[in-house]
Amino acid sequence: MPSHDSRTPSLKRVPLHALHVACGGKIVPFAGYEMPVQYTAGVLKEHLHTRAAAGLFDVSHMGQIVLRPKSGKVEDAARALERLVPQDILSVAPGRQRYAQFTNDNGGILDDLMVANFGDHLFVVVNAACKDDDEAHLRTHLSGDCVIEPLPGRALVALQGPKAVTVLAKHAPDLAAMRFMDAGPRTILDTACFVSRSGYTGEDGFEISIPADAAERVVTTLLSDPDVLPIGLGARDSLRLEAGLCLYGHDIDTTTTPVEGALEWSVQKSRRSGGARAGGFPGADRILKQFDSGAARRRVGLKAEGRAPVREGAALFADDTSSDAIGKVTSGGFGPSVNAPVAMGYLPTSLSAIDTVVFAEVRGQRLPLRVSKLPFVAPTYQR
Repeated sequence: MPSHDSRTPSLKRVPLHALHVACGGKIVPFAGYEMPVQYTAGVLKEHLHTRAAAGLFDVSHMGQIVLRPKSGKVEDAARALERLVPQDILSVAPGRQRYAQFTNDNGGILDDLMVANFGDHLFVVVNAACKDDDEAHLRTHLSGDCVIEPLPGRALVALQGPKAVTVLAKHAPDLAAMRFMDAGPRTILDTACFVSRSGYTGEDGFEISIPADAAERVVTTLLSDPDVLPIGLGARDSLRLEAGLCLYGHDIDTTTTPVEGALEWSVQKSRRSGGARAGGFPGADRILKQFDSGAARRRVGLKAEGRAPVREGAALFADDTSSDAIGKVTSGGFGPSVNAPVAMGYLPTSLSAIDTVVFAEVRGQRLPLRVSKLPFVAPTYQR
């Protein structure tokens, strides 16, 4: 356990902390919290078990926020939120959710988030390290239109993998009818939860917001199923990397735009040039110009030609002799499901075509990498 002194802020604990310890979780500092990085099975087995059966992740450190429209009309909350994100929130139907990003005046990404329409309000999930700033951002810009209600008294877990739906349907049969990105209030084990059919592994699965005082009972019941293992941050990272999904603060940040981050798919036509509600969000001029004319660099997938993993921060070069770096790796490691090293990073757009070979500098050596299509594993979302 990390030591705490006057120079080090105390780490927070999630509602399921005692359960993680009881399950053999190795606890590490992460985003201001004590979180399990792995359990007794180890990262490799946890990763492969999630791909084959069902893994249960605790993501309670993330921020959960309600945007309640003062007018009583959820569409007014959606219009207000569109002032801060480049996504079409107005068209998110009740019972559905959408991926979005807060952008800054230069088009950089302040955070990425999920936005669900719960009928009379919006439910927003943001990243742990950004949640205080995100709440302040919402209060500064939306307080005239919405009541901003953080929900610190809730846990958040993700049940992911091909058997997730079978496991969960034993306790809430109606959840089997949900489609990818459906979201809303549901009852699990007589507990009022918020459930979305989504996740960050590339697998079918569910994210479940649970009142903190009921979280251990619900999660213990799910873990009692032989198809379910507890999964730590280590496997969560390797799973999302194989799925080609960005980790905020690494693959995207305040210096990267949605276009540079290869997230064009997340910006609907209604918010682009010529759309019904084009622009009107921070950094719109730069972002829309990149949609029209392209960006100078782009996030790409990278596969090593050999077996040595290439880690975050490795410099990228156009050949094995040049002295000038052309980009860098932002996420990298061994992909257990593809049985090979995989990575993501930024390259000049002129060198971002599939099968382009570049070189990473690792311990003084230049290792060849081939630009690869993302994701590295085919998603199994239930659309």
